[in-house]
Amino acid sequence: MNFTDIQQLLGNEAESLLGFNSPKVSKDLLHFPSPTFVDDIFGQSNRNPQVLKSLASLYNHGRLGGTGYLSILPVDQDIEHTAGSSFAPNPLYFDPENIIKLAIEGGCNGVASSFGNLAIMSRKYAHKIPFIVKINHNELLTYPTKYDQIMFGSVDDAWNLGATAVGATIYFGSENSDRQIIEVSKAFERAHQLGMACILWCYTRNNDFTKDGVNYEVAADITGQANRLGVTIQADIIKQKLPQNNGGFNTIKFSKTDPKVYSELSSDHPIDLTRYQLLNCYAGRAGLINSGGESKGASDVAESIKTAVINKRAGGTGLIMGRKAFQRPFDEGAQLIRDVQDVYLSKDVTIA
Repeated sequence: MNFTDIQQLLGNEAESLLGFNSPKVSKDLLHFPSPTFVDDIFGQSNRNPQVLKSLASLYNHGRLGGTGYLSILPVDQDIEHTAGSSFAPNPLYFDPENIIKLAIEGGCNGVASSFGNLAIMSRKYAHKIPFIVKINHNELLTYPTKYDQIMFGSVDDAWNLGATAVGATIYFGSENSDRQIIEVSKAFERAHQLGMACILWCYTRNNDFTKDGVNYEVAADITGQANRLGVTIQADIIKQKLPQNNGGFNTIKFSKTDPKVYSELSSDHPIDLTRYQLLNCYAGRAGLINSGGESKGASDVAESIKTAVINKRAGGTGLIMGRKAFQRPFDEGAQLIRDVQDVYLSKDVTIA
């Protein structure tokens, strides 16, 4: 995937995304991915040497190793969305070994999955690619459907199976968010004690965040504050959905904000919206990785490249992409992962 390929895939959005060079927040105020990111940022923090070693293991693995960028394969949708809905398009992935093989073939920095998926293959692969154990999940077997994140195992168990990092989700804004914040903050404290890195899925979830048909769960101001809460509980890396709009606080009429958030710190440009998310990650001291989203078939490659360009040009750390890769034939999925990585390897796609 060269720069011309990237331009062609972006189509009529190429000029707007690749030529954007007037961000509201100057890059001079931010910290960006670099080959020395772990030393420069976490070397000044309270993270102990074992955590630094784990972070370095993630940042130095795979095709993006040594660049400061991350490419992670996440496969926990068999719990979150049911295995049938996730793997029916490609039954190969009912077998957890193929999940890990895809991450290796795709040149990922790490593979994120459930306790069971990683534990069953631990002795064969934990030393070959960094494991990120997702310690909590929503599950859709309860009826009527509820939305909550509950713990599926212990941090010590993740360490015992050879994990380099743990991952967790908090549904900020939900009725259960207080409990989730307490549970995950304690889990992250224990993970850091044991020397593992911590990645937080910083999602917002509340039916009342939708108004007049617009879903503000993906608003830059609301997700930005979710990121701020995530780094407060010492997440080393923040996973967030790409922002789709802004002004959630004003529209829903809750919490507090400031007019300058919308006039001086962001605009309606997707790179500006994503940069505001990054600004809330301690100005980039915690890396921002955006999610790849659901698979839509033929448009997946173009959509993934677009997301990667927005994330990189905003100053983000990479992409965490699952369904777009594993819901297609193995070789195609691995190639899609590598295509996205090529955006981060391209010297022509610069930080705005």
